[in-house]
Amino acid sequence: MRKLTTPFIGLSAGMLFVAPWLINMAPFESTMGLVQKIFYFHFPAAILFLVSAIVCGIASIRFLFFKKASADAWAIASAELGLLFGALTLVTGPLWARKAWGVWWVWDPRLTMSLVLFLIFAAYTILRKFGGPGSDKLAAGMALFGMLNVPFIYVSVNIWRTLHPMTSVVPTLPTEFGIPLWFCFAAFTMLFIALLNLRATLALQQARIEALYLDEDEA
Repeated sequence: MRKLTTPFIGLSAGMLFVAPWLINMAPFESTMGLVQKIFYFHFPAAILFLVSAIVCGIASIRFLFFKKASADAWAIASAELGLLFGALTLVTGPLWARKAWGVWWVWDPRLTMSLVLFLIFAAYTILRKFGGPGSDKLAAGMALFGMLNVPFIYVSVNIWRTLHPMTSVVPTLPTEFGIPLWFCFAAFTMLFIALLNLRATLALQQARIEALYLDEDEA
């Protein structure tokens, strides 16, 4: 994984540089016009926001049951990336909504649960930084709650009436819309993997240094 970090960052940067030209060549959506092109960044950010919660939850389970420092490092990294991609989601969404729906925000199930997940990531990060002894286990419990929220966010548009389209819409997009979307998604995904690996490595190194300091103090 570490060997792929640098190539992934370079390839992602190159693809994101090219992405505006692909997005510009994509046709306007018939009802929303130009503002719909935010979708090409909003959708990848939103999916990786949910992926962050899943990675954080699984890593937290491994940490709670097997006490693995590496799992804890992955949980920390994914939580911080959840904040990043959650912020992108919650900023690009209202910008799109204001032009498409005439409002910045509506309290529909998907939006509300996405905000809750973002706040869980924020609470996790603050707890890990300032919580003191035992905060790692408490934060891991919060991560599990965040992961359990993901399926509800995803299927909410299929269960409740909402302004968001159903989950079946994206896989059936015409080619001229699908190519720039999946191109941007691939670029965002490579960037996500590279940043996740870098941050997890840093967190693991910090944990090892702290353990050395504790051993020295005890000695």
